[in-house]
Order: sequence, then structure tokens, then C-alpha cells
Amino acid sequence: MTPKKIFSLAGMALTGIILLAFFVRIYHIESIPVGLYPDEAANGVDAIHAIETGTYQLFYPANFGREGLFINIQAFFISIFGNTITGLKFASILFGTLSVLGIYLLGKELFHRRGLALLAAFMLATSYWAINFSRIGFRAIMTTFLLTFSFYFFFRGLRSHKLRDFLIAGFIFGLGLHTYIAFRIAPLILVILLPVLMLSYEQFLRRFWKHGLVFICGALIAATPMLYHFFISHPDDFASRSSHISVFSPEVNQGHLSTTLGKTFSLSLLKYNFWGDQNWRHNYPPYPILDPFVGTFFLAGFLYLIWKTVTLLGLRIREGDRDTRLVTYTFLLGSFFVMLMPEFLTDESLPHALRSIGTQMPVFLMAAMAAFWVLNKAIRSQAGTKIALFSILVITLALSATFNLTKYFVLFPNNIHASGSFNESYRNMASYLLTLPDTTHKYILINEKGENNRFDLPVYAHPVYFLTYKRVANLEIVEKDTTIRRGGVFLMLNYNKDLAARILRLYPDAFIEHIDMNGPNYQGGEFDSIIIPAVQE
Repeated sequence: MTPKKIFSLAGMALTGIILLAFFVRIYHIESIPVGLYPDEAANGVDAIHAIETGTYQLFYPANFGREGLFINIQAFFISIFGNTITGLKFASILFGTLSVLGIYLLGKELFHRRGLALLAAFMLATSYWAINFSRIGFRAIMTTFLLTFSFYFFFRGLRSHKLRDFLIAGFIFGLGLHTYIAFRIAPLILVILLPVLMLSYEQFLRRFWKHGLVFICGALIAATPMLYHFFISHPDDFASRSSHISVFSPEVNQGHLSTTLGKTFSLSLLKYNFWGDQNWRHNYPPYPILDPFVGTFFLAGFLYLIWKTVTLLGLRIREGDRDTRLVTYTFLLGSFFVMLMPEFLTDESLPHALRSIGTQMPVFLMAAMAAFWVLNKAIRSQAGTKIALFSILVITLALSATFNLTKYFVLFPNNIHASGSFNESYRNMASYLLTLPDTTHKYILINEKGENNRFDLPVYAHPVYFLTYKRVANLEIVEKDTTIRRGGVFLMLNYNKDLAARILRLYPDAFIEHIDMNGPNYQGGEFDSIIIPAVQE
């Protein structure tokens, strides 16, 4: 087969994988997940405020503080789609899809094998772990996108010697400081990589010092606004809430740092193959975050990389052998353990698939290495063995995709735990309010005040606020002691039976209506409203 035909087939396969990735990330996005988690909606509320005021912030201090880049991008899509679930989550869908392209480009650059790169792209495209976070409006979804594209241009620059590649790589890398807090640890990947580059490339510093400076300049251009914010204008924002859950905090480790680290590190590793994140927003418990098929490939690739890295390092030290594979393998192992640090250096709700989202890049590339070994073995084998190995690989990948997609689109939406984890009742309240006539007066009781949050509302109130803002007429947020002067619908975000009884005594014609928007065969998302037909003067 000619190189042109191979390239054409690879391009068609990549296009198909990217289209598949986009489809499984946008399919039924308005109804799966079943709710809108308050932290997602808080981003949306800030985005609406930015649109209306024209004030797009570097850092949004509410809800423990969040870097502003992703929220500002969300604001762009909300301005197009409106304050809807699609508008809020389209940025996640886009970055989740582009990450598939990024891991393909990086895989091809690292290994010079389109087949391996396609395998990594397919695994990421159909991974429950990746699909799930591509359908949630969290800024963490940018991590894999930025890492894959940044290091794609970095390694392409090592091959091409072009300053432009290093400038682009540095700029993308610097943007990471504007995203998820876990990205702040990413420079350690470069720290680990530098000595290995010096060992593997002859006169590396002499040949690439200009390129390194260009990378640093690109990173500083992108990161300087946030560096100024964190270290000069608002230094308190840098710590955020991470200091309260750090394993180095005496309150967390109770004077036993090594024991605590051993526990957190073990749990962080176990989640890939044995016991996963138990949070229904992050995973489908109790399954590990990788399916059995990709998980097996990952484990094989991980162990192979450790053995091969030690072997190549030994050859370099003993015999002076310069093998650039050492750079690739060290990069994958180094990025894995570095991006695992935001998880195992904390001791809260472990395992934690969200804090370790930066490990997606090395994890799926390692898995693809093992799967490609099977593919390569098939290509080099006789006809009978070739067919058998090809069949095994195709069936394995098909089962992997089927396993993940069934879990997410069939089992997950109908699970009562998913309903609770995503606060489905709040989303249903908003949907209910949107169905009421404009002439009907709507009262919402929040029950408590917020702390350092938008419009003096607690974060849990933001799903209803975001989805109904300027879309529901005659809506009024009330206090417990507010006097109701017009009949209408009265909703309590946190239902209080005593307060409901008091309202029924005050307004004799009022009655409680149970709202079940999902039907009697589904549990979750139900709520009660109080209907006040008229108010006696």
C-alpha cells in the first residue's frame, strides 16, 4: 500500500473518530446528566454577569475561586445558545472533542506511528472517564486539551528545530495557568524532562537554548496576567481551598505524613484498574475509571514503560548510548506521576478522577502502546495469526466502546445515585417554572443566604437561577417572612415541612402539589410546590 493511500485511510479514520467523539459528547446533552450540578451553574451565573456587564475577569472569586478563561469561553457560547444547558456545556463538548485530535497528533509525533495515534484517539473518544467530563461544565476539561497540544508542538519543535513550534507550545502551556488548579503542577514535567533531553540529545543546551527561551517567552506571554493576579494583586486567591485538604497539613495527616501519603498514592493508582472514584459525578461506582479492556492495555503499557525506561537509562549511563526513546518514555511516566500529584497530595474523597484528569494524556498513550503491539504483531504475522490478532484487537476495542457507552447512556441516566449527585430536582424545578404561563406569579424560597457568591445566593441556588434568568416572567426570590400578596406557585429549593404547614395555615385555599416530571417508573428529581390560588386581602 502506498504512503498516500495509508495517509488517506488514516485521515478518514481520524475524521470518523473525531465525529464519533463529538457525537457521544453532545448526544442528549440537555437530559444526560439528569441534572445541572450547582458548581456548573455557578460558572453560568458568572458568565451571564460577564455578558451583561462586559466585565470578563481573570479570576472569579465566588465558589472558592475559579480561573476565568473557561468561564469566559462559556460566556461566548451562552451568548449564542442562551442560558441553557447546551450553552453552558458546549465549551466542555468542544474541548473534550479537540482533546481527541490532540492526543492523536501527540501520539503520532512521539511514536511516528499513525496506527498507535489512532488507537489512543479512539480510546479517549470512547472512554467513560473522558465522555463524562466532556459533558459537565467544569474548567478541568481544558487540561487534556492544553497538555496534548502544548507537548505536540514541543516535540514537533525538537524534530523541526523551528522556533515557531516552541513559541506555540509555550503559549499553550502558559494558558494552563488560566484553567484548572491542577495544571499549576505541570511545569514539573519539564523539570523532569530536561535532564533526560540533555542525556539523549548531543549538546542539547547548546543546540536548543534559543528554543527553550522562546518556549519560556511564549509561556510568560500567556501566563503573565494570571501571575500578576496571583502574586501581586490578589495573592490570597492562589491558595484557594487546596491548602485545607493538603496531605502536608497537620490537620489532615495527623502527624503521620508518610502513612497518609502511602494511602493516598495507593488509592490514586488503584482507581485505574481496580477500585474507582466513588463519586457519581466523576465515575460509575464501584467500577475503575478505565474499562477492563483499555485498563489491561494501560497496565501492560505502564509496566513496560517502567522496565524499558530503566533499561535505556542503564544503557545511557554504562555505554553512552543515546536513544531518544528514553525521552518519550520518561515524558509519559513523568507526566503521569506529575499530573497524579494533585490527587495523591490531597486527602479528600479519594480516589478522585477529576483532580487526576491531567493523567488522561499519558494513560491513553500508554494503553495505545500495548494495543499497537498487538496490531504490529498482526501485521508481521502469517495469514492465520494475522486474522486472529486483528479480530482480537477489533473485538476488544468494540467491547471497550460498548461497555463505556452502555454505562453512560443506558445505566447512568436511570440511576438514583446519579439523580442525587447532579441535583436533578433543581434542574426539574427550573424546567417546571419554564412551563408555567407568564401570567402566573412564581415565588422561590432559597432558605439561606450565600457566602461570597453571586447575587448573595448560595451555590445550590444557581441551577434554578441560571436556567430561569430572564426566561421566566413574574419570578420573585423571597425570604421566609415575605408577605405574599398575589396568588401563584411557591417553591422551596430545600423543602421545609414546618414552613409548608405555616403557609397552608396562612392561606387556607393553598394546597401542595407533588411534581414528578419523569413519570412513576423513575425515582429521583421529584419535588413539591405550594399552589396559592388567590390571596385574601
